[in-house]
Amino acid sequence: MTKRAFFAPGLVLVLVTIGGRYTLDRAGFLELAWVDLRVIGLIIALVLLAVDLARRPALQQAPTRREGWLLVAVLFFLFQIGSALWAPPASRIGPQTLDLVLLGVLVLAFYGYAVSDPEPVIRTTFVLMFGAAIVFALQALLISGPGEQGRYSAFGGGPNVFVRIQLLGVIAAVALYLFTGKLLPLLVTPLFLLAAVLSGSRAGLLAGAAVGGYALLKVRRRLKAGPIAAAVVFLLVVVGALWVFSPPEFTSLFQERFVEQTVQEQYLSDRTSIWAAAWNLFLTHPIVGAGLDGFFGEIGVNQMVEYPHNYLLAVAAEDGLAGLALLTTSIVLWTRLVHRGGARPQLTGLCVSAAVFVALSSLFSGDYYDSRLAWIFAALAAAAALPHAGTPSREVVPVMRDREPVPR
Repeated sequence: MTKRAFFAPGLVLVLVTIGGRYTLDRAGFLELAWVDLRVIGLIIALVLLAVDLARRPALQQAPTRREGWLLVAVLFFLFQIGSALWAPPASRIGPQTLDLVLLGVLVLAFYGYAVSDPEPVIRTTFVLMFGAAIVFALQALLISGPGEQGRYSAFGGGPNVFVRIQLLGVIAAVALYLFTGKLLPLLVTPLFLLAAVLSGSRAGLLAGAAVGGYALLKVRRRLKAGPIAAAVVFLLVVVGALWVFSPPEFTSLFQERFVEQTVQEQYLSDRTSIWAAAWNLFLTHPIVGAGLDGFFGEIGVNQMVEYPHNYLLAVAAEDGLAGLALLTTSIVLWTRLVHRGGARPQLTGLCVSAAVFVALSSLFSGDYYDSRLAWIFAALAAAAALPHAGTPSREVVPVMRDREPVPR
């Protein structure tokens, strides 16, 4: 009998991932500010993962396994860490190095967790993301409330991180519907969409709309008129109810953030000036960049800007053409692997959607560590795409079961 993957490693890995940067000073223990709970959580996760992998059957090595993208990604992370050698004196080398080390370990851990048994691992991940989105939404709406700018977030994180959790919850709800055939997960999506709008994150909503629109375009021939009409009516009723019964904070945030600032004033939160500064830094150091956290060390330290708010521009400014070449190579190799879905098209497609959504959001906000969900779902998509990654699970979802060959 094939031994299934343990649930425990996935639980701890997801908690570490969505927990963000959390040191004990945020809990009131100022003398223990140096304790980073990510490190403790990741150590526990790796121990559990080692136990899990030891009890599973040995993975059969096959020529179809292609992990060049992962090797280049690790080289890319190492190059970023090594760029600290030529970083400006004001750069925050220690924290940035820790972020990149944890990012790399998380990607490797998720890939190792999923590669020999991708179906239950990916299913577990989406179940946990669905639950996390519910918890985050309720915490923001019922406990935290709006922040100084009227924008909602949860557990001390920023609105741009909050919107990613909520829209990943929507993708997870779709995944759970495909896994079980039940509509209940989809009925929770209005909560996620409401929380996403209340985050005030225009870029996150735009990225979600782009991924959702492309997904609908791709499956348009398999959609039936009845369910589409029912979904449209349901969403219109929900939107109408929210507009009529929502508190004044909702309508004022929508009016100010999305109508006045975006449409009328075309306000982009100074993104264009920040991006221009990052581009000029790249032109000054085009080959290997300004070094780790070089943007802050040369520009941000004087202008009170933490990072370029664009992942690609950050890589260009701090790692130059060398870093961009490594990143591009990894993306190209990964794209070739997951193209057309590989051995498990539906699982691969869901993970690719999540990875692309976070990647698009990273073009407008966040630093290197904030991109971790894009890298993690990319790793899960790669594991799902491998044709000989373990034995197909008997828990394959009904929609998938009809499309996969039945073993004889």
